Amino acid sequence: MTAMVNVHEAKTHLSRLLERAHNGEEIILAKAGKPYARLMPLPRRERRRLGQLAGLELGPEFFEPLPEEELAAWEGAHTGE
Repeated sequence: MTAMVNVHEAKTHLSRLLERAHNGEEIILAKAGKPYARLMPLPRRERRRLGQLAGLELGPEFFEPLPEEELAAWEGAHTGE
């Protein structure tokens, strides 16, 4: 459902309008009776779950130093080639 609210009313009831938008309602803000802006909910983020990589093992090569060429690429340096 979309509601149209004039700017003066929006200033007076901003907290209520934010709550309505947070609950999924789209609200059109009007200036001089003409649609001017849209107040709408942000997409809800999924919560991260701990332990998603449980059982993952890193081999010893993970801890070895990077080759100079790759290290230079990570640091933004040019290898001169």
